[in-house]
Amino acid sequence: MDKPAVRDAALLLLRIVLGTVFVAHGWDKLMFTGLTETTGQFSAWGVPQPKLSAWLVMGTELLGGALLVVGLLTTLIAGLLALLMVAAIWFVHVDGGFFTATGGIEYPVVLVAALLMVVVFGSGRVSLDGVLSSD
Repeated sequence: MDKPAVRDAALLLLRIVLGTVFVAHGWDKLMFTGLTETTGQFSAWGVPQPKLSAWLVMGTELLGGALLVVGLLTTLIAGLLALLMVAAIWFVHVDGGFFTATGGIEYPVVLVAALLMVVVFGSGRVSLDGVLSSD
């Protein structure tokens, strides 16, 4: 198998996994936890403008995750989601230590690292970005 094909397959897998994770979290905020409860959580964590932030986070996770899966505006979306995760680390996870079991930074740091790989290496050829590019 040639190296570009392996790279494209790896980027596709990474985008699908990351996108699915973000869509699931956005869907949870919208349909299960609910935006009222999410707003309350954000308020308790000291997130500025908790109601607006809850809506923005939910929308960014849903739409951004879907865009990652199909590979459209990929580096921009991955960058926005990485910034969102940095904010989550700051407001929610930093006081929980390292491990996920204690509410720590472990999981969001992994998400940031994976998103930065997408920012650096792009979406790959198996993406709408790849299809729409003029290369």
